[in-house]
Amino acid sequence: MNAKSRHSLLVGTLAAGLGSLLWRRYRADLRLARERVAQGSRLASTACGPIEFAEAGRGLPLLVVHGAGGGFDQGMELAGSLPQRGFRVIAMSRFGYLRTPLPANASAAAQADAHACLLDALGIWQAAIMGVSAGAPSAMQFAIRHPERCRALVLMVPLSYRPPELAASAPPKSPGSEKALTTIVSSDFAFWLASKVARESLIEMVLGTPAQVVRSATAEERARIDRLIEDILPISQRADGLLNDGRIATALPRYELERITAPTLILSARDDLYGTFASAQYTATQIPHASFVGFKAGGHILADHDEETSTRIQAFLSSVGTDATSGAVPPDVVKRAAGNKA
Repeated sequence: MNAKSRHSLLVGTLAAGLGSLLWRRYRADLRLARERVAQGSRLASTACGPIEFAEAGRGLPLLVVHGAGGGFDQGMELAGSLPQRGFRVIAMSRFGYLRTPLPANASAAAQADAHACLLDALGIWQAAIMGVSAGAPSAMQFAIRHPERCRALVLMVPLSYRPPELAASAPPKSPGSEKALTTIVSSDFAFWLASKVARESLIEMVLGTPAQVVRSATAEERARIDRLIEDILPISQRADGLLNDGRIATALPRYELERITAPTLILSARDDLYGTFASAQYTATQIPHASFVGFKAGGHILADHDEETSTRIQAFLSSVGTDATSGAVPPDVVKRAAGNKA
């Protein structure tokens, strides 16, 4: 065997060894991710079908509606310290995410009705609701369709309608970026690999947050960002929900925002790469008595504003009352409630 052949054999052997090591590490991380989402939640049997949820804390019920790529786990992460601030946080998995199946009608309106069904199953008549990113459409629909049950509405970096004459607050994604994002979220391995070799780019594409914002964030905030990325695995168990969110986002109509009577708080950041700042501002002008909080920087995850955001939400919800009973549960609701199963 000549020197060139020996070199080729060595390179091939090293490549095969590295590939095998990489694959074993991926399989180990994926196993841990699957084990993580297999615990910590319950499955409620409701009139709208099975709905996965987790809860923590005591006080005013607060239904947290997660964004794209999420589930009950992301909802709990987004709730932050609210369970320790006097709220009974209920974080559910939306249609097509983790153990909540995707029904034939998976519209935002149908999801809003499912929110009401979950509250029925938990024996809760009235609750505050917080819709984050792609969770905002169903949160707004809940406030519109079930006004008597919506104690308050919080919209964080919301996916919401922007009239065409209103200037966008972020440039549209290029076809190349859209293609790269589609590839990354199409498989567990692609997402995992991107998180290891192109983490900053992944954060920009998936979490909609500029890389410089992440670099300048505190160590505690960077740890939260890492959790948000890592908790997206297993993405294969969220694929149906992601596809459904894409369909909703591409044909998002203007809702009858004037019909929302619940006190409303809306938050966004000007540098959100998903461009929610402009649409959030517009939404705040259309909902009666809504308040808008706009940050100069922080991206789609409001980086370095986590504690401030929790404090603002706590103060806002406290201003509308924080009693845990939230009104008596009507008898017909009690009859409809199917209870829970582990």
